[in-house]
Amino acid sequence: MYKILVVDDEEAIVSLLCDYLQLNHYEVQVAYNGRDAVKKAMEKPDLILLDVNMPEIDGFSVCHQIRNYVGCPILFLTARIEDADKIKGFSVGGDDYMIKPFSLDELGARVAAHIRRDHRTREVHNVRMFGDLVVDYHARSVSYQGAELEFVKKEFDIIELLSMNAGRLFDKEHIYESIWGYDAEGNSNVVAEHIRRIRQKLKNVTSEEMIDTVWGVGYRWKK
Repeated sequence: MYKILVVDDEEAIVSLLCDYLQLNHYEVQVAYNGRDAVKKAMEKPDLILLDVNMPEIDGFSVCHQIRNYVGCPILFLTARIEDADKIKGFSVGGDDYMIKPFSLDELGARVAAHIRRDHRTREVHNVRMFGDLVVDYHARSVSYQGAELEFVKKEFDIIELLSMNAGRLFDKEHIYESIWGYDAEGNSNVVAEHIRRIRQKLKNVTSEEMIDTVWGVGYRWKK
């Protein structure tokens, strides 16, 4: 069952969308403000319906904050839209717009189309090869020259985040928030220990370093 996060400060709209989506066999989570939306987006929904005009943190700001960690489609909900707003929305990582008031059937069709497209893309990129090292994201496995390596959940989550974004630099705080969540107890120092364990397991099978450390900044997976 696909999971959809509905974010809107109007309870009547949230209730309407929840009823419709649940009738169409989606699991629904809700947030009534931008702060809660950022937290719940870390729970990896399959799609986010995001109201633009919310107090304190608007939808564009929410999208900008979560886009580095959330790959699912984001559909903005808004009462009116100008070309400048569309450009801003797409520039922060939005995928589509629904203008209020909208047809629920049209919304349902767009939601289904975006989820299908997103999952086709994910299936194409389910496996990546880095020399003799193969990361299978669907099976959540890592193998070297055909032999599977053992990684615990958080270790694989870090490998997935870094390797899916090979060459991109992540600081410890970003990795911690993405993997452990914003409201997790603890601190980002645990990231360094997990990176050490991952490196040790890779070192047992290959002399090639897969994870670079940029001192004082963070980590990145070699392209």
